[in-house]
Amino acid sequence: MTTDEFVARSHILHRSFSERPAKIVAGDGISLVLESGKKVIDASCGPSVSCLGHSQPEITEAITNHLKNDIAYVYSGSPYTNGATEELADILLSEKPGGLSKAIFVNSGSEATDAALKLAVQYWHERGQPQRTHFIARKQSYHGNTIGALCVSGHESRREFYKDFMSSNVTFVDPCYAYRMKGDDESDEEFAQRLGRQFEDEILRIGPDRVAGFVAETVSGTTLGCLPAVPGYFRAIRDICDRYGVLLILDEIICGMGKTGTMHAWEQEGIRGPDIQTIGKALGAGFVPLSGVLLHQKIFDALSAGSGGLAHGHTFQAHPLACAAAVAAQRIIKRDNLIERTAQMGHKLEALLRKEIGPMALVGDIRGRGLFWAVEFVLDKSLKTAFSPKANFCNQVVKHCLDSGLNILGNLGHTGEYQVDHVLVCPPYTVTESELEEIVSLLMAAIVKTSEPFVKAECTNGVSKVQSDVKVAEIGNMS
Repeated sequence: MTTDEFVARSHILHRSFSERPAKIVAGDGISLVLESGKKVIDASCGPSVSCLGHSQPEITEAITNHLKNDIAYVYSGSPYTNGATEELADILLSEKPGGLSKAIFVNSGSEATDAALKLAVQYWHERGQPQRTHFIARKQSYHGNTIGALCVSGHESRREFYKDFMSSNVTFVDPCYAYRMKGDDESDEEFAQRLGRQFEDEILRIGPDRVAGFVAETVSGTTLGCLPAVPGYFRAIRDICDRYGVLLILDEIICGMGKTGTMHAWEQEGIRGPDIQTIGKALGAGFVPLSGVLLHQKIFDALSAGSGGLAHGHTFQAHPLACAAAVAAQRIIKRDNLIERTAQMGHKLEALLRKEIGPMALVGDIRGRGLFWAVEFVLDKSLKTAFSPKANFCNQVVKHCLDSGLNILGNLGHTGEYQVDHVLVCPPYTVTESELEEIVSLLMAAIVKTSEPFVKAECTNGVSKVQSDVKVAEIGNMS
């Protein structure tokens, strides 16, 4: 692979070496403005971060006012607090959703995952059960890129270089990936029960008195593509966790804070809520780095009755400026009813995707909630035949979208047993109906262009017949 000349000269170690990155000079609503003057619709909010778009004068004003009138930095390990941090926690937890009553604010989603894992371990120490250090997570999941977060992430290619660092006290069960894993004659209820039995069997195999927690994304993000669980799955998981005293840790770093049409994605699962929850990305809408951990009152009570403090901490934990920006973002979301609007616009986006994208020859599945949607591509709809990773199909779609002025996100490497070629469409909460129509139109054109080397349509008696240009021996007859 040839290294791009600009990347070689730059003092930034860019994440990709082969292509010169386009320089962004400004944001305009939901669009990015490039140095060339070209505007690109950001239909993925980066990795689903910039939920209010890229220009919010109120948040800019809140940041500058805070720097002018308040304290820039307060160390969370000192005997001090600050107004912005306290206010943000009040906004999120004043009504104690699902019994969640306390917050830890850190910088990245990975840090939030690490903090959640350490909090769970400390909880069991405080409860007099220090042997509970084992975590169960799900295959093809992603919870962050620090070593601790990677230990509970089932993302194979991101773990590959660091296998020697991966913890031995984490095991994995299957994800709730109905599109590929549910039997032809299996109902959603039966599928959920089967996965529940697998989870319970793993608890029993490890020993219930050794399992600290179960870690899962409420709606899977970049590894499986905006994948909600089938109805009843999380009710089964919650019941099993309660039966054996296992903490339910839900990762809503990418799917939470309104993105699925409710403040918390778990509110749509018919459960009382998690014991520990991670949040991020949309929390501060991308204007400053911020993530968080929300914990149930019972977690706080155990720490309070035990050591009387949190063993975990960071230098920039609960940074006042980041919290001030998030307060402004959350005020806008509440004032403008943007979560309700996300649910409404989500129905429109779903309808557009299913109508315009769903019938396309190489589109296998469309899934998501709210303004958090994915399109999965396959070589053969009836067989659900996956593309070879070498085809790089979804990232070619991303490239063709970018050429036409649309920014979306493809899958991020080989994640596990199932090759999942997908793109994410998760525009800002402020997106308009006409912008949704443009996004879907540009996406459709990019899929058509990417599909050309793989299929050709022959119209016979008004019926489109798809024939593959790849070897029949490799994928079977697609006609």
